[in-house]
Amino acid sequence: MKIAVVGGAGVRTPLLAGGITDSDLPIDEIALYDTDQDRLSIIGEVAQRIARSPIVLSATLAECVAGADFVFTSIRVGGLAQRIRDETIALQHGIVGQETVGPAGFAMAARTIPHMVQYAREIVRVAPTAWIINFTNPVGMVTEAMRTVTSRVIGICDTPTELFEEVAHALELPADRCGFDYFGLNHLGWLREVYNDGEPQLRRLWSNLERLGSIYRFPLFDPSFLRDLKLLPTEYVFYYQNPERALANMRTAGQTRGQAIAELTDALFDALREPNVDMVSIYQSYLFTRSAGYMSIESGAAPAAARVASVSQMSGYDKIALSVVRAIHFNLDAVIPLSVENRGNIPSLMDRDVVEVPCLVNANGARPLHVGRIPDRVQPLLAQMKEYERLTVRAAMARSVDAAREALANNPLVPDRATADRLVRDLSPLW
Repeated sequence: MKIAVVGGAGVRTPLLAGGITDSDLPIDEIALYDTDQDRLSIIGEVAQRIARSPIVLSATLAECVAGADFVFTSIRVGGLAQRIRDETIALQHGIVGQETVGPAGFAMAARTIPHMVQYAREIVRVAPTAWIINFTNPVGMVTEAMRTVTSRVIGICDTPTELFEEVAHALELPADRCGFDYFGLNHLGWLREVYNDGEPQLRRLWSNLERLGSIYRFPLFDPSFLRDLKLLPTEYVFYYQNPERALANMRTAGQTRGQAIAELTDALFDALREPNVDMVSIYQSYLFTRSAGYMSIESGAAPAAARVASVSQMSGYDKIALSVVRAIHFNLDAVIPLSVENRGNIPSLMDRDVVEVPCLVNANGARPLHVGRIPDRVQPLLAQMKEYERLTVRAAMARSVDAAREALANNPLVPDRATADRLVRDLSPLW
């Protein structure tokens, strides 16, 4: 089996390579490609010290993906510098600055989608039978755009499985023995029920506010709100549920998440360039520190180092990737939450909309399991967000300023059309 990684200079590539090769998959090689060849050489060396199969650095996309069975796509157009700019502009307009939501998420999608659609065309040309596993954010919109080229694209994110594990822990149940009734879009999802031995379990949490509060690494949601909602949202719903709080915390911090990650990543590469260093230890320390600070700025809480220390069995970039590849390769009929075409799964959405739901994954790919009617309390937000995603994909593929204004005006975090017009102007050049 050959694995290809487009965006191979990303900092999570060694983690991915280690996880996939430390398994029962018959990996012959992992090929990496990135437009930043200097950074690719450094990440490639770290990956080779972790992986149990050869790491091959590729000079071109075609060379990387030729003959691949699976192609992982994980790129960041414009790098962290562009993320910082997007987040800063959003904050200047009084809107939360986070790379996958609001104006920053829109800008990221608009920049990224044209590149990813072109990559999809090239992958289909060179490796027509390969499965494309897309990690590139915003995952839902990017996957929807790539599926205009090929149906062999699956969007993947570890946010749902992280929530599943935390909820199972709060219920004192083994996560791998539970079934999770989950629905939504990428970075906008809700857990409706947990089953163990066929019995629903969440009723045990609704009456225990202390356990409800323990689910999230940071105090993102009031436990009484969760009890009344009778749903458990993923962490990204915080931005839509408490936008004023998130904005105030970001302003108090005086730093966006992008700026914090840029400082960590610059220090990582400076350390990795030093001669005769323990590259693996440096890399692992970086991952720990980065994970510990996740959502600490937005929530206004201190980094949750203690929570990061627990070893996950299901969630994490490498584990979710491995579970999908194994399920397809070994025809396992595994149930995994993924971003796929709706196909009537959520009746209120269109068939071709990409949604994030539990899927049956086997040699035929990923097929969504039935979700049905969405609870009334979250249906309006879900519907508005999906309409925004459709319009954003259309605007990005058309490279249209007018379409961009219409799309951004439909974003739940953008208050009106006038603000959307100013944001499109300030986020230029995107077109």
